[in-house]
Order: sequence, then structure tokens, then C-alpha cells
Amino acid sequence: MSGFNTLSHFAINVEDCDRAIGFYQSVFGWQFNAWGPPGFYMTQVGDMHGSIQKRQDHPFPTLIGNFECTISVDDVDRVVELIVANGGEVTMPKVTIPTVADIARVKDCEGNTFSIARYL
Repeated sequence: MSGFNTLSHFAINVEDCDRAIGFYQSVFGWQFNAWGPPGFYMTQVGDMHGSIQKRQDHPFPTLIGNFECTISVDDVDRVVELIVANGGEVTMPKVTIPTVADIARVKDCEGNTFSIARYL
């Protein structure tokens, strides 16, 4: 069943949408467009839709928790430099998983964590 059981959308929850949009544009070249409610911006990354959205308090608060995402890149060291230059930080320096990938764990300028990897 094509289309089922595949990741179809990701959302990056942030305090400052403009700052986060600038970060993802500068580091990965992603372009965002305002869409729907205020504080909501859409992007297309490959076949996937994504968004940056303003963090909000909800009347029924729930813990979203962590969902680990990895962004495929061509050069982990270069992207780490871009991340740090744009207000992010490294939480796990690059390591090589033999026959799999060079991978590093990072935070964006809003404190969201994700990995970047160059697959071997």
C-alpha cells in the first residue's frame, strides 16, 4: 500500500519563527512560505512537507517528546560549521558508523535536536 506507513510531514516547533527560518535557509537552503494560521510556515523537502510553527500553550498540554530525525548531507563537517555559525550547537561530534554513515547530533538555534549524516 503505497502512501501508508511512511513519514509524510515534519514540524519544527520554535519560539522565534523568523530566526528559525533564517537558520534552516542558511544551513540547508530550505525555503518557507507563510501558510494557514499566523506563525505557521510550510516547506517542501524532497517528497516531504515540513513546517516551522510557533510553539503554543494548549488548554490540554501534552508532552510531544522526541522523535529523532536525521537530515542527509554531503559533508558533515561543512554543515556542522554552518549550524554553529547560524546559532546552533553540536551535542555529539561527528562519528563514523562503519559501512553506514558519518553522523553528528546537533541543536538548531531554537534548541531542537536532530542528526546530520553523510551515508556511505
